[in-house]
Amino acid sequence: MSAGVRLAGVIGFPISHSLSPRLHSFWLRQQGICGYYVPIASTTENFSESVRILQQAGFAGVNVTVPHKESAYALADRLDSAAQTVGAANLLVFNEDKIEGWNTDVAGLRESLKEEFDTPSFAESVAAVLGTGGAARAAVAALSELGFLEIRVLGRNVPRAQNLVAELGPRVRASVIAFDWENWDRAAAGVPLLINATSAGMHNTAALELSLEPLPKTAEVYDLVYNPLETDLVKQARSRGHRAAGGLGMLVHQAAPAFQSFFGVLPADIRGARAELEKALAE
Repeated sequence: MSAGVRLAGVIGFPISHSLSPRLHSFWLRQQGICGYYVPIASTTENFSESVRILQQAGFAGVNVTVPHKESAYALADRLDSAAQTVGAANLLVFNEDKIEGWNTDVAGLRESLKEEFDTPSFAESVAAVLGTGGAARAAVAALSELGFLEIRVLGRNVPRAQNLVAELGPRVRASVIAFDWENWDRAAAGVPLLINATSAGMHNTAALELSLEPLPKTAEVYDLVYNPLETDLVKQARSRGHRAAGGLGMLVHQAAPAFQSFFGVLPADIRGARAELEKALAE
């Protein structure tokens, strides 16, 4: 392969569902850049070794998806401020013999929420987040930046939820509170925004088992899952009259700075990229 060809990819497990290769390939063609962006499957046990091999092979870096975002944080030699706040990295940039860990999920979700909903109304309000992993951590940070005063984190694994609160609570402006999944009714009370930051409902996985009945009728629902384009949660929310959106916007917004780090150009065509992914999901 030519020395001028730039290599990057996305690493996770499973990885066949990821639209990141389609997204980055769209921008590569649009910008006329000689490069490749590939999917890389790696189990948790092999993650660290896989990253080192990619670094030695000359990759510019990798995006990181489930379930490796917290492992990526631990592996990095240097971390940007967002990754330090969240305790998770969704982007690893290879800089000579060092690995830089970035978190672009925070800004990606924040910008997507601005596009989809009336975010000024969220100021000094309450939000609920489902999940306790790296995506949930990014959601908490993004919601705090949008002005929420209280964020309720629900997890089936209560110790993980409590650990998230203990770590992120001192790092964000909002008050972060852990809730047991069985206390969903209480956590949903008066909440204007619900975010699903679990992988439930992803293509070829079980749907999220959650009744939206406790949510206020005016609440808005955002599902970080983007494949399928309309998850069962989004369908359920819309059938109840809630404004709802999937995570495709977040995917595109978080990918733009990653593309720049890999290939040296910040892509400007966000709408075109989203249209490309919507077409891919419809195929």
